[in-house]
Amino acid sequence: MNQLTLESNVSDIVKQIPQTGDLFRKLRIDFCCGGKVPLQTAVLEKKLDPSEVFEKVKEIESKQFQFQDIIPTSLDEKELIHHIQTKHHAFLREELPALSPYITKISKVHGEKHPHLLRVHEIFFHLKRELLDHTEDEDNVVFPLIMQFLSKPTKENAEQLIPHVFELEQEHENAGTLLKELREITKNFTPPEGACGTYQLVYKRLEYLEKDTYEHVHLENNILFENVRNAM
Repeated sequence: MNQLTLESNVSDIVKQIPQTGDLFRKLRIDFCCGGKVPLQTAVLEKKLDPSEVFEKVKEIESKQFQFQDIIPTSLDEKELIHHIQTKHHAFLREELPALSPYITKISKVHGEKHPHLLRVHEIFFHLKRELLDHTEDEDNVVFPLIMQFLSKPTKENAEQLIPHVFELEQEHENAGTLLKELREITKNFTPPEGACGTYQLVYKRLEYLEKDTYEHVHLENNILFENVRNAM
């Protein structure tokens, strides 16, 4: 990864850290067609403070690195739940609403020539609804039930928990099916030749959403839920 500076082109910054597109969109800095200019130049044109904007870029970069941290294998169930909530749930609650307007934009602007984008739009908003409901259910219902069972592994607590775990695993499978279709219809998230910056941004962020979701599901299905079953 290249070291970013105020002389880095805006378009290169968004390529390296896709979530900075949200910041530039908010500041009305063009990272698409007019993105091949140094950050400092683009910021000064908007009469903004380059050092303040660059600091925000570095904050977003730091947050991206935190999301990419590999989980230690030594976490107990309580720590693992906390990790899932602070990394994966936090990411989904931030990223899904932020990505929504870009998905809508490319489907409207490019959907006529690239009709698969209409299906991308449909899949994304289905996933958004399902994943946000899923995380809320985990935080408010299932994770507390898991902690209750682990602190008091009675037959009654196990019977109360099992249907919820089964339901979550089914939801994981459904999300995986949608993500597989998304990868197929976008040709492995490869934008067409000459695609605009927003088009490229969406594909990069969808690919990262896929990566994060698969890691999220792995931690729950193969570690957390498996540990719970082993305790029954």
